[in-house]
Amino acid sequence: MSITLAVANQKGGVAKTTSVASIGAALAELGHSVLLVDLDPQACLTFSLGIDPEDLELSVHHVLTKGLDPAEVIVATDDGVDLMPATIELARAEAELLTRTGREQALRAVLDDLRTGGRDYDWVLLDCPPSLGVLTVAALTAADGVLIPLQCETLSHRGVGQLLDTVHDVRRFTNRSLEVWGVLPTLYDGRTNHARTVLETISETYDLEVVEPPIPKTIKFAEAPAEGRSILRTSRSSKGAKAYREVAEALVRRGKRR
Repeated sequence: MSITLAVANQKGGVAKTTSVASIGAALAELGHSVLLVDLDPQACLTFSLGIDPEDLELSVHHVLTKGLDPAEVIVATDDGVDLMPATIELARAEAELLTRTGREQALRAVLDDLRTGGRDYDWVLLDCPPSLGVLTVAALTAADGVLIPLQCETLSHRGVGQLLDTVHDVRRFTNRSLEVWGVLPTLYDGRTNHARTVLETISETYDLEVVEPPIPKTIKFAEAPAEGRSILRTSRSSKGAKAYREVAEALVRRGKRR
């Protein structure tokens, strides 16, 4: 069964895009077919997988707002995953979709079209923009579950309640079956008492499952996008790559339970 997972947090700098790229690559290593969808107008996911957004004529923007066949914009990457890329044009999609009936269902319809056309992936990971606008709501409406990357710092907790409120509204109005798969602790420095304390209180604070292991803070993550690959390809034996492989295995187990 295909699983669509939205990776969302309206706060920037929580390793959301890194998590999408790395989990996607780890799932591909496990033999799953994977599609990543870049829904951020900054196109960081697209760039980090070795594709220059400025060189693209077609992107997810044309799929969502112009009705283009999604199969026409999907590109293969060196990490073994397919990508529906973004460009800065996506910034206009929010305004364009606002005036449309059924805007919340736009992405779900796109993914349904892909499956109808024979492009049925085991996993679809949605890299949501750092906001709670139309694109994030469309992603949550299209998703089976949502994963929330959360930096292991106190201030990172601010805003998670708003995201959970949005999830509640989506469940009520557009996607009754949406599940919160949990919080993924990122940028974790186990040498500090503060990071350990934050990690211990996440579950209690939000009454959510914590997806483990926590993703460690390492310079290797900053180096990977410059090479246009995920950390699983640029630094295969690093602690960061190992952690994301374990997270991917945990998500597969969760998917089987579902």
